[in-house]
Amino acid sequence: MKCPYCGTTESSVLESRISEDEQSIRRRRECERCAKRFTTYERVEGLDLVVIKKDGRRESFDRDKLRKGLMKATWKRPVTIEQIESLVEEVEQKLRARANKEVKSWEIGKLVVTRLRKLDPVGYILFASVYRDFQDIDDFKREIERLGKHVT
Repeated sequence: MKCPYCGTTESSVLESRISEDEQSIRRRRECERCAKRFTTYERVEGLDLVVIKKDGRRESFDRDKLRKGLMKATWKRPVTIEQIESLVEEVEQKLRARANKEVKSWEIGKLVVTRLRKLDPVGYILFASVYRDFQDIDDFKREIERLGKHVT
């Protein structure tokens, strides 16, 4: 496993534990070169999911792409990496449980925003602005008003 800080491949596992949903193993590692610590997850590779984009293109489901989008939306927010990882795991599990292995991108977005709204309303607005393709400030205002009705 490559260290995210210095790039070396030499690290030792300090702790391993099975995730709450028993779908992955979380490993706490320490780099042997720079001594920084980082977390990795190991999971069984599932069946391939195909995402159908708005323009009709098809691409493989990429959990890292989803995780990065969530991390951008919750940057400097009180949301932990573990909460993001759990949300990604929950969404992927829902998608893999479906009979059809093709999923429209908006369906993924809907699963994410439903969960993110409960986790962090500000992160939800930021994610929704990309997912729903907000064009101007009025789109933000409308979504904040809708969110206010659900939160209060």
